[in-house]
Amino acid sequence: MSRKAVILLSGGLDSMVCAALAREQGFEVLALTIDYHQRHRVELEAAKRVAARLADRHIILPLDLSAFGGSALTDDIDVPKDGVGEGIPVTYVPARNTVFLSLALAWAEAAGAHDLFVGVNALDYSGYPDCRPAFVEAFEALANRATKAGVEGDGFTVHAPLLHMTKADIAREAARLGLDPSISHSCYDPLPDGGACGRCDACRLRHKGFVEAGLADSTRYGEGVEPA
Repeated sequence: MSRKAVILLSGGLDSMVCAALAREQGFEVLALTIDYHQRHRVELEAAKRVAARLADRHIILPLDLSAFGGSALTDDIDVPKDGVGEGIPVTYVPARNTVFLSLALAWAEAAGAHDLFVGVNALDYSGYPDCRPAFVEAFEALANRATKAGVEGDGFTVHAPLLHMTKADIAREAARLGLDPSISHSCYDPLPDGGACGRCDACRLRHKGFVEAGLADSTRYGEGVEPA
C-alpha cells in the first residue's frame, strides 16, 4: 500500500514539480490548494489542471485572506514590475506558508499521512522569509509537537525538494519529469486574457530559469507581451 503525502499545490511551476517528485517517490498525492482570494484567480484553474494529471485527490479550500489584506496579492496594492529588488517585496502574504502548511498538516493527520511537500525555494526567489530552510525546519519541529500523531511518536516530515534548486534546476526537473510547464501559472498579475504579464518578479524568475536551462519557455504570456 502506497504512502500518502499532502502537497501544497498552488498551480505554479514549483508546486507542480513538487507534486510530480512526490509521485515519483511512490506517494499517493493528496493535493491541497488554498483559495485565499488572491488577485491571480487564474492560478486556481491551473491548480485544477495540474491536479488532474498528478493528484489522487484534490481539495480546494476557501480561506479569504483578503479580509486581512497587507499584500499586493490580496489587497489593492500594485504588483511591482521594475525587477526583483532587495528585501521582502509587497507580494509577500503575511504568514501565508505557515497558515497553508498548518492546513496541510491538519489534512495529513486526518488522512493518516505523515509527509508534507511544499515547493518553497531559497535560491531564485523573491525574498520571502517563509521560503527559507530555517522556516521548513521550524515547521517540521512544530508539526511533531502540536499534533496527536507527533506526540505519540508517529510524526511528520516536511519535504521541500526544491529548496536549494535554482529556477533553471526546477525547469530542468520539469523537463525530466515529462511535465508541460504551460499548464501551470506563476504570474502575480495576469492580464485580462489570462496570460502572464512578463514583468512581475514571478514572471522574471520563471523566464530566467528557462533561459538559463536552455529550454523553451512555454509560458502563455499576454498578447503582445515579451517577457523581461
